[in-house]
Amino acid sequence: MKYLKYITFTAIVLALTSCGKEFLNPIPDSAIVIDAFYQTDADVLAGLIGVYDAVQGVNENTNTSLVSSNRGIQFEYMLSEMRSDNSRTATLEGTKADFHRYRVDANNIQSEDYYQSMYDIIFRANNIMNFIDVADADNQSKYRAEAKFLRAFAYFKLVRLYGDVPLVTKVVGPLENDLLFTRVAKATIYEQIVTDLKEAIDNLDNSYKSRASKAAAQGLLAKVYLTQDNRNYSGAQQLCLDIKNTGEFMLQSNFTDVFYNELNSEILFAIQYEAGNPQESQSFSSEFTAKFRQGREDGHNIVNDNLIAEFNLSGGNRGALSYTTFSGSHEVIKFLPEGSDITTNPPTYGNSPRDAGNDWIVLRYADVLLMHAEAIMAGGNETTSGPAIDSYMEVRERAGFDPIADRPSVLTKEALLAERRVELAFENHRFYDLLRFGVADAVLSAHASEMGYSSYSARALLLPIPAREINLSAGLLTQNPGYN
Repeated sequence: MKYLKYITFTAIVLALTSCGKEFLNPIPDSAIVIDAFYQTDADVLAGLIGVYDAVQGVNENTNTSLVSSNRGIQFEYMLSEMRSDNSRTATLEGTKADFHRYRVDANNIQSEDYYQSMYDIIFRANNIMNFIDVADADNQSKYRAEAKFLRAFAYFKLVRLYGDVPLVTKVVGPLENDLLFTRVAKATIYEQIVTDLKEAIDNLDNSYKSRASKAAAQGLLAKVYLTQDNRNYSGAQQLCLDIKNTGEFMLQSNFTDVFYNELNSEILFAIQYEAGNPQESQSFSSEFTAKFRQGREDGHNIVNDNLIAEFNLSGGNRGALSYTTFSGSHEVIKFLPEGSDITTNPPTYGNSPRDAGNDWIVLRYADVLLMHAEAIMAGGNETTSGPAIDSYMEVRERAGFDPIADRPSVLTKEALLAERRVELAFENHRFYDLLRFGVADAVLSAHASEMGYSSYSARALLLPIPAREINLSAGLLTQNPGYN
């Protein structure tokens, strides 16, 4: 993180806990070692920043190992965007190409890394909460709220991708494998997420955009309410209104500025990276390029033709600002490595595209506006609500649509889902949107048929629990249906 990152003893201890084959097992005497380290408020803050480091993850260009590398969110586009109808890899080689073809198995190394990375976030958050009392009294509630926000963030990722997962809310000892490996019902996981986010809302302000904030917790909780099985539409609507009513967030007038004017007025929460610094950078931006091979591989997140058609139909001016075409290959340009200039021939991608500094946007105001409309629709097929249509049109108007001529009298679920698709393309929302709107199986089944992906079935809506974790559990951890 550009202004937060420095090596902490916490990070070292957590690295030790992930060594060897016991990724989810903390070493028995780790708490004793940490007791000697956490002595001041600054020490606790350093440990808290270590949790954000786990979200940020390790650049694949820095550490090319395929085993327990803790990529954080840097592989997330594979598990979400490329499992939707939005994008694919440029080739069919390797396990990374299995995501868009719905061929992921329990031995997939990228899924395993993501699962482990989310638990690394959770364990670091649990660990730092043991030592909050060392911090200055004025900071204790804020630090605890940040840690709980980050724990909720990771669990929300896990429960949507893997279903029932182990629920760990404390530092676990060497004899507590039952907590580490017993799957807990989704409803219980969601209860913990809601509890954690409510505490974050009550104890945070909006001082930060690259750390947890009140608005980020409100936005994340709104999405949780819209996603959990017992939907809370009124709660989600109020949370979105609360964010709107602060007056602290607004859409950028230029769509490109959302992504290249970092931590701007539209951002609620973003993960920061630093260009050219191997320890602070990310490599996914370079992997989104294929024609000129800026990444280590042949290109990921290559845009599907059906998304191009959606941009042409309802994207307004966003298509030209979201993707470009080189010799028939459609490539993402929302996250071009810093210093890129695709107007040259060949394009110029800067000095170190594999050590990119582009922030990853987790939550932004356009998403909140569209969730506000979704919450008012409340699971129905349409709405005539003025406030819902106002929020929908605020996003559309930025894309060049006329506030009067293009304003619908009825907002349909299909139109709202299409708007989310073109506004938030390549930001890892589409797969989750399809699930939340209840159309994932129908849309992805049709997409797989169109693309010739014969491996698709409804089981693909959940990823398999990594086989390595099942093996470590000695039979405690069970597999999702349909996987070996």
